[in-house]
Amino acid sequence: MWAQDSEGVSVAALHNRFNIGGSHATLHYMASDGSRNQLCELHLHLEGSAGPATLRMLDPHLSAEASTAPFRFSDFSGFIECFKFIALRLKRPEDYAMVARQLVRDLAAQGVQYAEVTLSAGVLLWKGCELAEYLDAIRAATAGGPVEIRWILDAVRQFGPDPAWRVAEFAASRLGDGVVAIGIGGDERRGRAWCFREVYAFARSQGLRLTAHAGETDGPDSIWAALEIGAERIGHGIRAIEDPVLVRHLSDHQIPLEICPTSNVCTGAVRSLEEHPMRRLYDAGVAITIATDDPGVFGCTLSGELEIARKFGLGEEVERNGARFAFQRQ
Repeated sequence: MWAQDSEGVSVAALHNRFNIGGSHATLHYMASDGSRNQLCELHLHLEGSAGPATLRMLDPHLSAEASTAPFRFSDFSGFIECFKFIALRLKRPEDYAMVARQLVRDLAAQGVQYAEVTLSAGVLLWKGCELAEYLDAIRAATAGGPVEIRWILDAVRQFGPDPAWRVAEFAASRLGDGVVAIGIGGDERRGRAWCFREVYAFARSQGLRLTAHAGETDGPDSIWAALEIGAERIGHGIRAIEDPVLVRHLSDHQIPLEICPTSNVCTGAVRSLEEHPMRRLYDAGVAITIATDDPGVFGCTLSGELEIARKFGLGEEVERNGARFAFQRQ
């Protein structure tokens, strides 16, 4: 099955400001010594990799307009509604498996060798699904593929700590079976990190790694809170730039930020690509990885996002940081 061509994904129009194309042609980044940098992606949501065309494949009765309308948003709340729209149309384990197979094809077409993909386990519980059944399906769908995949199970912030406990306990039971970490995504302002302190302590005690979305739509305090409960990587984290003490802390301890430029523009986390703080964070010594977040939603690719980073003058170490800060590689 892995010999099939990847279905192309168009790149958001905002990339044109930097003359960046949307080709899925395989792209290997070369280090200054002539060796190849290994392409790794660390911030990527399985559900968010499904675009309108994929949703119509899952539901042939869905019209073109009905499938694309939720993708036309301009702020974070609109994005959350879009993500919910996708999640509600992924019903069976087979649906998740199909999306996972397509994601692997898309990653392989770009030359990506390793990815840590986030599965919204909290959303599956909200839908009344059995986590084991769905994880087994996506694991089987990606087994033997051209990209090494590891899974981060996400407990949605606004759902509170009770379902997060179920996510963490399940993740611990599947450690060594493709699962490497847990995280908290969703709405920072409706689910404060401190609510998950005990969940994260348990997860760490079981050998799971820890990440957290923070500093995307809320301020530096949200990042500090994520660090205080043990997060080893910060998803987005761009509002760290507002706190020089936090920036120094991130730099001194080499705590990486998972920067997703196109996502940040589309959700309104930054007003424009030109105003993105990635270069200022980079100049301050903060470790940065580049990622797509939800490529089916934002119409972006890892190769395109890395080109944006290059246009901002970020060095080749940013490309290498995906491998450097991966939680687990064989």
